[in-house]
Amino acid sequence: MENRSDTIISLGVLVSGRGTNLQTILDRCEAGSIPARVEVVISNRRGAPAIDRAAAKGVPVFVVEPRQYGKWPACKRAYEEKLVEILLSHGVELVVLAGYDRLAGETLLDAFPMRVINIHPSLLPAFPGLGAQKQALDYGVKIAGASVFFVDLSVDGGPIIVQGACPVHENDTVESLSGRILEIEHRILPEAITLIAHGRVRVNGRKVEILPEPVQAQAANTSLSEV
Repeated sequence: MENRSDTIISLGVLVSGRGTNLQTILDRCEAGSIPARVEVVISNRRGAPAIDRAAAKGVPVFVVEPRQYGKWPACKRAYEEKLVEILLSHGVELVVLAGYDRLAGETLLDAFPMRVINIHPSLLPAFPGLGAQKQALDYGVKIAGASVFFVDLSVDGGPIIVQGACPVHENDTVESLSGRILEIEHRILPEAITLIAHGRVRVNGRKVEILPEPVQAQAANTSLSEV
């Protein structure tokens, strides 16, 4: 992506559930602490609490249920064509999956190549798929965490942008570990969006390179330090 250090990136957020990561993004955008604006939120589940979070901030919300287009997975293409139509009509540049419970398909990914990101509650590539926190406890790992990555057709296997870690305690339950990981998610998802908005992310095969501060930002910092 190009250097966007002086611009606001337009986001489209796909949700299915509580929407705590969505809330973090909305709050951080409103506060101006990330250079982004949520232009539209789409839920694949009617009644998801995330819908109310978006509506409370005045963000346009659409409910697009796959069953409107037939049986899954035969309806996947038609369903994603509708998602793409809505996202493009709202000028979305980056798609964020925030608790979205469907695997992204070719239709969505072709429309937004390397512009769809997701967050997963594990230190990928460990424990992809469902129940990552339980998997971590079952394997007895000492460190857990969360990962933000570019989505591809694999299950949680795309290039990793940002990760954050936390210790696993001997008396942890799925609920207690999930709570600590969620705090990490709320930190690293805005971080990844900011890096992308500033044009500091470059994908090279499976690896993501985080570039230094944009030249304009470096110059501004130098000027300030000299005052």
